[in-house]
Amino acid sequence: MNKTPALTPQFINMTRTMSNNGTGTAGIQQELTASLLKPVATLSPKFFYDALGSRLFEAITLLNEYYPTRTEAAIFEAHNAHIAQAVLDAGIQNSCLIDLGAGNCAKAAALIPYLKPNQYVPVDISIDFLREAASQVQASFPSLSVVGVGMDFSSALNLPDGVQSHDRVFFYPGSSVGNFTPPDALRFLQQIASPAQGNACGLLLGIDLVKDAAVLEAAYDDAPGVTAAFNKNVLLNVNEQLGADFDLSQWRHVALFNLQASRIEMHLQAVADTTVHWPGHERAFKAGERIHTENSYKYTLEAMTALLKEAGFRRVEHWTDAQGWFGVFWASK
Repeated sequence: MNKTPALTPQFINMTRTMSNNGTGTAGIQQELTASLLKPVATLSPKFFYDALGSRLFEAITLLNEYYPTRTEAAIFEAHNAHIAQAVLDAGIQNSCLIDLGAGNCAKAAALIPYLKPNQYVPVDISIDFLREAASQVQASFPSLSVVGVGMDFSSALNLPDGVQSHDRVFFYPGSSVGNFTPPDALRFLQQIASPAQGNACGLLLGIDLVKDAAVLEAAYDDAPGVTAAFNKNVLLNVNEQLGADFDLSQWRHVALFNLQASRIEMHLQAVADTTVHWPGHERAFKAGERIHTENSYKYTLEAMTALLKEAGFRRVEHWTDAQGWFGVFWASK
């Protein structure tokens, strides 16, 4: 009996993170320079995810302290069939599953047998890591159309030709939307709900919920120090992209819960006076001065429901774990 030949994954690289000489493009360099020269220096979380950073984040998801990944996975496992029915009830058939910040693609791979998409589109800023992960998905689902897209979607969600333009299911798990400030999260969600994505379109979203500060802080400052290594690795990426000379030994990881803003904050704090140089610039940091590297906002079920409806989704439903630590939302237009 003849077998249908396996499809070959396609890759569309829309990132401009590296130029031929091994340093970042002018746009990336300008962004990093502007961030580092702010009165309070910042770095965007997207710069965590070079090849090493992506591997380190994989390791974080296996830690006892880091409950979000396993809690979210348990919710999906318990409600996969209900989620698939919700997608169908929204009038979405022969769907295109668009996996934002796909990482190792494992979360989407667990959903594919239930959603049965016509096309799978993993999107990630780390194109080399994406190639490996998408190829594994293609091997597991030989007849599935897989189109990997390397892009930074944090500022604009403009998917390239080659991505199915109808019946789109956006998949944004892991509470990654919490990296946006609430106003930026609203603007991002509005892009997904916009007419540009088609009438039959929905969003499957994972959200970390408000809980005890001790639980939150342990998840972002684990005893083995993996999150600390992940946070400090951003400086190695900045060195490569910007031609800077950050010395990792001069920085320590700080994670804290800002109750008033309802967010975990990650910082890198100088352990002594130090000066960082890069072409045309330098920045002196005093001992104790911080670089703000990440926010992770925590929501209530009511607040996220309201935000999704404000963004333009008419129907919103959710599922949670027994402790109410994490929520999975389905929103459709």
